[in-house]
Amino acid sequence: MATSTQASPKKVGKLSTSVGLKIQMAVSGLFFVLFILMHMYGNLKMFNGPDAYNGYAQFLRDVGYPIVPHEGVLWILRILLVVAVIAHARAAFILWNRGKIARGPNQYKVKRGKKNQQTYASRTMRWGGVIILLFIVYHLLQFTTLTISVGAENYSEMTPYDRMIAGFQPEVWWSYAFYAVTLLALSMHIRHGAWSALQTIGLSNRRREVAFNAIAIAIGAVVFIGFMAPPTAIMFGLIP
Repeated sequence: MATSTQASPKKVGKLSTSVGLKIQMAVSGLFFVLFILMHMYGNLKMFNGPDAYNGYAQFLRDVGYPIVPHEGVLWILRILLVVAVIAHARAAFILWNRGKIARGPNQYKVKRGKKNQQTYASRTMRWGGVIILLFIVYHLLQFTTLTISVGAENYSEMTPYDRMIAGFQPEVWWSYAFYAVTLLALSMHIRHGAWSALQTIGLSNRRREVAFNAIAIAIGAVVFIGFMAPPTAIMFGLIP
């Protein structure tokens, strides 16, 4: 007697579902935002002078010692940052690809007179993410491994404060411009990410839409202004 067998459906882990991927994006994005806010706080110590900034940089290298090796906690944070960025980018790509498949081949055909519901920030999230990823690599090579020297020949021998000063002098204006473009992309990314996160967890509705949109814009603005303040002050000679 002939028998027929049916292939059992492939089990999909909870983290591989669209909801699971959105949770991964939210958690990794939250860690990334907390990291950059801490980083922004440290950069603002440039306005307190070299002792304050160098002291803060040294504290990050000494924290946890001798329980952990010198710079151990700092490297743990760096590794977690890289893992968070990779997880965030992976989840974003999978969700984008699933959405693209679901929309079909006519996804870009928009009827005349119909308003596109996507904002400029949402349409540029992917390219903004690529710019941010490239900048993270560049930033680590410049200020962590000191592989890239900007603004001085003895760059690796300088203090963190002096490296910051050298990296944003008028003669290396391209460094300032690259920093500004990246911060703009980062701020837009965070603004849209905060807005999407509020919608994902169900907090956003028509009554709260204006308030949550204002909060998301404020977060992006704080990140942009906070990070751009020291380089701008250095560029225009306000920090000696």
